[in-house]
Amino acid sequence: MFYIYIIYSNAVDKYYVGQTENIEDRLVSHNSAISTYTSITKDWILVYTESFETRNEAICRENDIKRKKSRRYIEWLISKGELN
Repeated sequence: MFYIYIIYSNAVDKYYVGQTENIEDRLVSHNSAISTYTSITKDWILVYTESFETRNEAICRENDIKRKKSRRYIEWLISKGELN
């Protein structure tokens, strides 16, 4: 399975959208300052996920969310509550 995920940092009040095959390992890397964008803080929490059969499907969905460039849309997704 492949996943898109949204993480949130209270310290910087920002969301980050990504895709991965292993959500737990990816969250650890975000909070370990390995990822450039998320290295600004270490309080990222997982707030949303969707699962897909293929990496290509996950990448397409990630890009769809990012293209919207909308915090309101991201918060709507989170309120919908598809966190696994």
